[in-house]
Amino acid sequence: MERYMLHLKNDGYSPKHSREIVYKARDLCSDMKASIRVVRVASKFVELDISVAQDEINSLIEKLRSIGPLDNTRHVFEEDITKEQGILDGIFYFNNERFWESHEAFEGVWKKCTGREKELVQGIILLAVAFAHAQKNEDSIGIGMLQRSLDKLGESPSTYANIDVDRIRKKIQEMQRENTLSIFEI
Repeated sequence: MERYMLHLKNDGYSPKHSREIVYKARDLCSDMKASIRVVRVASKFVELDISVAQDEINSLIEKLRSIGPLDNTRHVFEEDITKEQGILDGIFYFNNERFWESHEAFEGVWKKCTGREKELVQGIILLAVAFAHAQKNEDSIGIGMLQRSLDKLGESPSTYANIDVDRIRKKIQEMQRENTLSIFEI
């Protein structure tokens, strides 16, 4: 089986529906050899983390149409890309509420970093993971991760590869004061 991130257009769902959607998706595909790991709900799409045989992906997508029309499918595999491309991908995914993929892209960057840069990138990863938890209606877990993210960002430079790190720190502090997760772009 191959792993995919399947994005269906969001037709009025919110993160509180993530558990309901995962159960529905599993029921719809119960006659297939497929695994629906988790569902995350963003403003424009519903993300399903799935495993299925490559020759069955189209059948699975067809079965899931009642949840929403297909937006895109991404085959997930270990990519060997440059650090610069990983940063660009991570920013793109983050700003498009594809937080799990952002986490994965920045993890590839993190593996190529050393010292203080490694910790700064880990702080960005932790923020992406916090938002991924929010998409599963697990706000308390995400809020709990904010301090870890802030600690890793530490006193790092104010910018990192076109990312305004000072702004991220301020947004995290605001979310901590308000005890809520507020998705923003980096």
